[in-house]
Amino acid sequence: MRNGGDGYMWKDYSSGYLKNNRASCLSVMIAAFISALLLSLLCSLFYNLWNYEVERIKVEEGGWQGRIAGTIGMEEIERIRNYANVEKALINEDLSDEQEIVVDVYLKKIKNVFRDMAEIAELAGLSEEAVTYHYELLNLYLVRDSRDSALRWVFPFALLVTATACFSLILVIHNAFAVTMNSRIHQFGILASIGATPKQILVCLLQEASALCAVPIAAGSIFGILLSMGIVSGMNVILADVGRRMVLPFRFHPVILFLSLAASVLTVCISAWIPARKLSRLTPLEAIRNTGELQLKKKRSSRFLAFFFGIEGELAGNALKAQRKAMRTAFTSLLLAFLAFSFMMCFITITVVSQRETYFAKYQDSWDVMATLKNMEIDAFEETDVLQELGGMQSCVIYQKAMAKRYVTSEEISEEMQAVGGFGNAAEDYVSVNDGAWLVNAPIVILDDASFLEYCVKIGAEPSLDGAVILNRTCDAADPNFRERRMLPYLKEYGRTTQLRQAGQEEKMAEIPVVSYTQEVPVLREEYGTLDFYELVHFLPVSLWKEIKGEIGGQEEDIYIRILAKDGVTLPELDEVEAAVLTCLKDVCEIETENRIQEKIDNDKMFAGMKAILSVFCVLLAIIGIGNVFSNTLGFVRQRKREFARYLSVGLTPAGIRKIFCIEALVIAGRPVLIALPVTALAVAFFIKMSYLEPLLFIREIPFLPIGSFVLGIFFFVALAYYLGAKKVMGSSLADSLRDDTML
Repeated sequence: MRNGGDGYMWKDYSSGYLKNNRASCLSVMIAAFISALLLSLLCSLFYNLWNYEVERIKVEEGGWQGRIAGTIGMEEIERIRNYANVEKALINEDLSDEQEIVVDVYLKKIKNVFRDMAEIAELAGLSEEAVTYHYELLNLYLVRDSRDSALRWVFPFALLVTATACFSLILVIHNAFAVTMNSRIHQFGILASIGATPKQILVCLLQEASALCAVPIAAGSIFGILLSMGIVSGMNVILADVGRRMVLPFRFHPVILFLSLAASVLTVCISAWIPARKLSRLTPLEAIRNTGELQLKKKRSSRFLAFFFGIEGELAGNALKAQRKAMRTAFTSLLLAFLAFSFMMCFITITVVSQRETYFAKYQDSWDVMATLKNMEIDAFEETDVLQELGGMQSCVIYQKAMAKRYVTSEEISEEMQAVGGFGNAAEDYVSVNDGAWLVNAPIVILDDASFLEYCVKIGAEPSLDGAVILNRTCDAADPNFRERRMLPYLKEYGRTTQLRQAGQEEKMAEIPVVSYTQEVPVLREEYGTLDFYELVHFLPVSLWKEIKGEIGGQEEDIYIRILAKDGVTLPELDEVEAAVLTCLKDVCEIETENRIQEKIDNDKMFAGMKAILSVFCVLLAIIGIGNVFSNTLGFVRQRKREFARYLSVGLTPAGIRKIFCIEALVIAGRPVLIALPVTALAVAFFIKMSYLEPLLFIREIPFLPIGSFVLGIFFFVALAYYLGAKKVMGSSLADSLRDDTML
């Protein structure tokens, strides 16, 4: 076996084996093709979606990783730019003003952002509190900080699912090889007995693997990328009518193709190496005796199966124990696929329910058209009366926001707020103590005069343009349910005046009368107290704002127009209202508008597209898991011809054999399901807790149908594998089956 022509001999042996075992070889080729296709598809889709999110965030919010704000001179800016890890540092002209310069910092190595930005702040003579991090962008690069309290687990979850699917696909290739190679140990033992070395056998197996998998892996990887290109193009067609949407361009990166090819090739090599390693540990005599049949040892009988199913149950349990290593890979693959499938289906459901219970449901009665007037002050806006006289409207509110400060003493705090700890849970970023009083944020909402008077009437106050309405409520900071916060009275309602101070220059202040205290907000598209639970919101008429703006300042640059159309308005009617607003203001300033009905349609389309992509993932996961267990189970049954022939020879009936098949199929299909279901339940409970969703809302919409279909699919294909295997086993003659037939 070691002469100069042994290479040709091994080549002839391999070619002969491949010709005589075409069915087994075809299964390996199909497994390699499908695995490579799905690997490249998953990796390519994930890369494109990741790239899309990165580009979208950069376009909408900028590509900076850290932002520093404060009194910064050009000397400090040059120090920042000369910092080793800084790629560039740009002054943000839109956010900077005379008092504060805002610098957007772009880093070369993003992973060091938290360490480097702290040092950059020190270089600029500022504290780390002056630094703002672009958490949404950083999350896409898997850079996370404990200070980021937002729920940003969608991308890591998608990455986890993709990684799980890829690992399952790798197991598919391994299984295909394991099934065919395990039955050949007997052959290799004979070859070893006449002088073949483990190295020679390894070379033989590798050349067989190369011949079988080279073309399927290459073709599958290319087809996977082409398929991902088609899916991306299809998504663009589906979402073509969605406004203000970035086109999802298909991007190809050679690394994706390389990774899928490398994973497939590495798996093939490992799968070929395993039997050679196994053989190297066996003596030729041991290998020859290993005919591929099960070694039915009765060290631990299957008492559970024996109790319920008798002798057939015990035989089935012993067979599964004897092949537990061979079946472990299929079990793991199916378990991972089922977990990923069920997780994703539940994630889709939670997302649907959560979205339905939040934005559009929350604001569907608050606005129909929103217009944003860029770079304009509300006291200089002269088209209020013209807008409010346009047809097709129920109401039209023009407003602007500003930020001020206000001192709150312990005597002013309500008893309800004192009972939950007062300002004890307040963060230093929002509340500070000075001379025994707490300095809190006091956001100002400036309404046009007519809307302010209507608001006064609505809350039962005497209409007046001489003072402010204070939103006298705060959240219970200790309440973990952020969706349905428990609201408490903020102040004792005895103060007839309020002192608003300029943020950053608290010595500048304006004392104004209090028209009323209320816990009812005007119908605007605004939320209060979502981040700072201790903000004290003031509503002012624009006529009063003109008088005090010099002392308070802090006015935002944009004006907002909230339009509520007539009841039962249709999309064409709302389009007419939106067009009328644009026509009225086209010569006044830059304007952006939003249409609630169109926004809802666009959002539904976007979410439908996301569901379609996730559904494709779910289907792929189901195919991977079920296909893997099918091929493994079919190979498992077909290797046991001699075992079943012996059962028949000692008096076991064909009905008994079929009973064994049914018991094994039940165990193989049922065990991963029984393990996965409680794990899924725990994961779902965690998701619900993290999203602060009412469990009953999810329970009503549990995706029983897709998960149940997956479970039925598992049982069906395992049963089909046993049926096909049993058909071949039972169709063989008893004498042929008892004969040693491993040298095919």
